[in-house]
Amino acid sequence: MMPQIARDFAAVAGGVLVIVTAASMIGTVITPRPATARVSRVMDRLVDLVFQVLTLRVKDFVRRDRILAGQAPILLLSQLMAWLVAFFVGFSLILWPAVTGGITTAFSTTGDALWAFGNAPENGAAQRVILDVTALTGLVAVALQISYLPALYAAFNRRATEVALLHARAGVPAWGPELLARTHYGLGTGSTLHTLPVLYNDWERWSADIMETHTTYPPLVRIRAPLPYVSWVTALLAVLDSAALMLSLSPSEAPTIPARMCLRSGFQTLQEIASTMGFIGSPSGGMVNLTYEEFLAAVKLMRDVNFPIERRPEDAWPDFVGWRINYEQAAYAIARAIDAPPALWSGPRRFKSDPVPPFRPSL
Repeated sequence: MMPQIARDFAAVAGGVLVIVTAASMIGTVITPRPATARVSRVMDRLVDLVFQVLTLRVKDFVRRDRILAGQAPILLLSQLMAWLVAFFVGFSLILWPAVTGGITTAFSTTGDALWAFGNAPENGAAQRVILDVTALTGLVAVALQISYLPALYAAFNRRATEVALLHARAGVPAWGPELLARTHYGLGTGSTLHTLPVLYNDWERWSADIMETHTTYPPLVRIRAPLPYVSWVTALLAVLDSAALMLSLSPSEAPTIPARMCLRSGFQTLQEIASTMGFIGSPSGGMVNLTYEEFLAAVKLMRDVNFPIERRPEDAWPDFVGWRINYEQAAYAIARAIDAPPALWSGPRRFKSDPVPPFRPSL
């Protein structure tokens, strides 16, 4: 038999485990601020590692996307199971000094209370209180996880609406220069660049919403769009690139205030989400990974549709880099972590693949 003092120390350790787990659950599900719970981060990394192994030999992106669509639901279930197992261990250790048998008796009794929601035998007032609290904690944990889902999917629906509206402007997968070229071309009926201020205002608000929801509820980052080549991160990157291009190449045509505010809101969003995921949010050194040759190719595309370019590319390039340096590294880190569609100008992926240009329907 284990000495009583050892059981008492185990009960104290169990109490600490219960408190830490409860704090993690409350911080993740209830508290409206960026999630910092270690349990959530650990489960995210473990589940991500499992899916990396599952997709290790899947080279086709569409098949890989289909597999990765299950990552967010598995993460949510794993998060709940981690909390319940931690509560199970913690309450078992708390109960241990109050039972006449060994640690196995404490675990089996606690299991009946937690998994069967209170259907457990007790012997004395102390055991009854501990088992009642155990059963209540299990019910609360499950109820909170269930109530957590509507908030997640409401945020997902808001995110998906703006991304879907961008398809006609920026193509699939989205690309910033494509957005400007299509907006100017206006389906052959004349330039519609006058609509850009509304677009940038909408995406400024959209970015603020994404920053609040995706840092408070990190599993949202990994919830994938219904279509394989659509992603919130590549869509946001396309909008930010289009604003940076407008300000750099055509300053007199650019909606300066909406474009600048959209850029600021967007790069803050990407940096905050990258930081929540454990990545460095902003680069140093004054350089970007995008090459000048890629920039020139985008300028050529815009010239092909007679886009009103006012500055020479060599003069506009430093200004464009000055904007893109604020969000490139964070966007690339997120896109790589969630294996976003390999869109143009969106950085490397875990699996080497050529960038996919936007689909252009025939007119």
